[in-house]
Amino acid sequence: MIWGKKLTVPELMKIILKDRSFYLETGGGITLSGGEVMLQWEFAILLLEACKDAAVNTCVETSLHCQRENMEEVYKHTDLVITDIKHMDTRKHKEYTGVGNELILNNIERTVELKKPLVIRIPVVPDHNNSEENIRATGEFIRDHLGNNIIQVQLLPYRKIGIEKYLSLNMPYPMEGFIPPERPVWEKNLLELTEILKEYDIPAVAGYSGKIYQ
Repeated sequence: MIWGKKLTVPELMKIILKDRSFYLETGGGITLSGGEVMLQWEFAILLLEACKDAAVNTCVETSLHCQRENMEEVYKHTDLVITDIKHMDTRKHKEYTGVGNELILNNIERTVELKKPLVIRIPVVPDHNNSEENIRATGEFIRDHLGNNIIQVQLLPYRKIGIEKYLSLNMPYPMEGFIPPERPVWEKNLLELTEILKEYDIPAVAGYSGKIYQ
């Protein structure tokens, strides 16, 4: 099954600029997300540059598991960056995602060094990364390595939104047997983890919250 369709930058800009008045009124803009933006970094640069030329705010949502040079080229036309910290233990990160976290954490540090506005998301998966130990390690990284120079940390509940994509690719869904807890349970857990991060003076929220364009 083919997902989506191929478009040129001018074709995309025609679609994007239909909402120009909305962007101007709200201060919002466009977000390039995944798949993985950095796998198509050259096209992303062209699209982001066109948006900036048209005075449209730009956001890139990326895993940051990418070459630093490509990342920095994309950043030249990016107003806001959103990324995940899925686990601070690189062995667990590799077990759950297939890669370690060293490159990702290094690129997060570089993002802050470049003074790019940054939102960090933690997709909270019970029995995988929701331990107090892991959340405190995340808080220490953000405080000690990033100087808390981020806009926000958002703790998000686990959603089975990838099932359809895996089925279309005839691939087994890795979390097929996982049964998430009921809403009252995961909401309570997210709020508890948020309070832990606030102990490190980190602007943490449970879920998505607030206007984050600067």
